[in-house]
Amino acid sequence: MKAVVLHAKDDLRYEEIATPVPGEKQVLVRVKAVGICGSDIPRVLGDAAHFYPIILGHEFSGEVVAVGNGVTTVSEGDRVAAVPLIPCFKCEDCQKGNYSQCRHYSFVGSRIQGGFADYVVLPEQNVFKFDKTVTFEQGAFFEPSTVAIHGLKCADFRGGKDVAILGGGTIGIFAAQWAMIFGAKRVFIFDIDDERLALAKKLGVDVTINTRDPEFMETVKKETGGKGFDFVFETAGVDVTMKLAFELAANKASVCFVGTPSRDLVFQPHLFEKMNRKEFKLTGSWMSYSAPFPGDEWELTAHFFKNGKLKLDDSLIFRKFPMKDAKQAFDMFKTPGAVKGKILLVNE
Repeated sequence: MKAVVLHAKDDLRYEEIATPVPGEKQVLVRVKAVGICGSDIPRVLGDAAHFYPIILGHEFSGEVVAVGNGVTTVSEGDRVAAVPLIPCFKCEDCQKGNYSQCRHYSFVGSRIQGGFADYVVLPEQNVFKFDKTVTFEQGAFFEPSTVAIHGLKCADFRGGKDVAILGGGTIGIFAAQWAMIFGAKRVFIFDIDDERLALAKKLGVDVTINTRDPEFMETVKKETGGKGFDFVFETAGVDVTMKLAFELAANKASVCFVGTPSRDLVFQPHLFEKMNRKEFKLTGSWMSYSAPFPGDEWELTAHFFKNGKLKLDDSLIFRKFPMKDAKQAFDMFKTPGAVKGKILLVNE
């Protein structure tokens, strides 16, 4: 088969390797579509890969083409999304159903070979079957969708309240859709890109706010009566939005950091004190799993993609490249701001 193999920093090669064979309780998947995740970029363009050579890719979907002995939950021809986390299922955290906190985990596409290939072998528990009416492109968005809904679960989200989503990227757009599906009173998205805000509006978000507008906080005060937001989800992982979350939170709010920061974050005392004065609850969110594994994050994604309430707009996909052109796709990330949305690699 052909695969995109990372041999060293910025050394991606589309080359021929042996096709894997499924063993006991394993499934062979023909990869159809795979997204480039933000975490893949430093592995390719930096020094973040765990080892070389490695086949990256964990946001992918495909078709089951063979199953090993003992596989009972999927069959040849089934459409599946990859569930990339492989917990140990034995440690204290796993026994509590907190699989994202497993300290002995493996992970498809970073610690074992992933989906930038024609075929990949996965444990049976790491394929999630979805309906034939759901496209393979939607299947490649299962993982980011589940990350978004996991954040809502971590924040103990409930409907009937105003919600602020900070960041209009893939995770932010899905977080906004989940908030709407679960009955938010109003959903606001904050971003600096008018195209992303237009997409959010197209998908049903109530209010979009460009934070480059020097008067945007006045808009917030007017819209919320000066109260702020009962739920705030930070999805960008940058210092500006992480600090903004403290400003936007209402008294007794729930604030969830979903985005992963990559730089030092310094809070001035008067800003950090807002958490004390407002008595809001601050939590983090990591990955997308719950019990029974992989969790209702995945069940709900499959269900709402099928019934059409969870939408994958074409604008969420910035570009599609044939798998053989993966190097060209990653080169785009060398120009800051050049990529606005998800890049998919596809096997035709």
